[in-house]
Amino acid sequence: MGIDSRRDLAARRGQPASCYVFYGEERYLAEQFILDLKAELMTPDAPVFNVERFDLEDTRWADVIDTARTAPFFFAPWQIVVASVSGEAKGKLSSVEEKIIKDYCLSPSSRTILVIIVSGRIKKSHPLVRFFGSLPSSSIVLNEIRSLRERELLAWMDRRLAAHGKSATPEAAGRIAEIIGNDLQRVDNELLKIVSFVGDRKVIDVEDVHQVCDWTRSFLGWELANSLEKADRDQLLIILSQLFKDGEEPEYIMGIIASFFRNILLAKVWLKENRDRKEIFAQVMPQIQETWKDLYATRFKDFFSMVGAISEKELNWFLAELERVDLAIKTTEVSPQIMLERFVYDYCGRRGRPQEKPGLTWRGKG
Repeated sequence: MGIDSRRDLAARRGQPASCYVFYGEERYLAEQFILDLKAELMTPDAPVFNVERFDLEDTRWADVIDTARTAPFFFAPWQIVVASVSGEAKGKLSSVEEKIIKDYCLSPSSRTILVIIVSGRIKKSHPLVRFFGSLPSSSIVLNEIRSLRERELLAWMDRRLAAHGKSATPEAAGRIAEIIGNDLQRVDNELLKIVSFVGDRKVIDVEDVHQVCDWTRSFLGWELANSLEKADRDQLLIILSQLFKDGEEPEYIMGIIASFFRNILLAKVWLKENRDRKEIFAQVMPQIQETWKDLYATRFKDFFSMVGAISEKELNWFLAELERVDLAIKTTEVSPQIMLERFVYDYCGRRGRPQEKPGLTWRGKG
């Protein structure tokens, strides 16, 4: 899942390896390592640092190695040569390519760091991985960059925030993971926005996560679906009020609600077809990874509990009522917010669990 450039340099007493090979799905970890390594090696008296990139779909290995053997500019202490290839498209190397790469690794350029990224769902048995694994460990570092599991993702977020002198409460970190998933590029982008938002404060809480402006729409959409699942009437009314206050179109809100009922309908149909529940859950909740054991188990149980609790008769009524609301919004002057609030009352009443406790306190825009 990536390596730390500081630890790697410390282990090698300040001298990087001549070649790093990353393989797996999470390319962002390799890209982050390149940035960190560049920052570690760059010095104030030599601020220039050359990074050459090649796509091996349209570049020969011989051209990559020739560039690696070419010394960087005299005022640049190092150069990084990055060669990327899809492991799913590129298979075994030719004997000539193997010889070119092996010869270089046995006698690498002293001022060049070669970074090879083999991306995709590939395993250690892949021909490229097996070849690079056969080369001397003294000059090559082979590292798998797989998607992070729940605890690994939370630990990774902790490290990224610590680099900025920040930390996050468990609830805040968990909310980021649940909404975004484990796409590290997106997670890191949001962490940077939140770090900027909190200013001098050291600890990020869940309200800070909610307050970041780019999250407003996606968070409220997620929270609307989540509150429908729980049949939490008061929470639903608060969210609807905030969505309309933020100027969201009724069509967008109706789309979220319709998607919620569509997922229930699909789950019921697929269960009748004896499809595997994990397969069904992956279709309707793709952002919740099975490797996130605690969160996955909770969301999995809650979803299928709701699917079982809503009868086909009730589901048909909800869908028919939602269609009636949609038609009224499009053809009458009745307030869309009032129509949807009535639907919420009817929906929660039929689910039999209207909530009397206070809902989410939202400090949104406006």
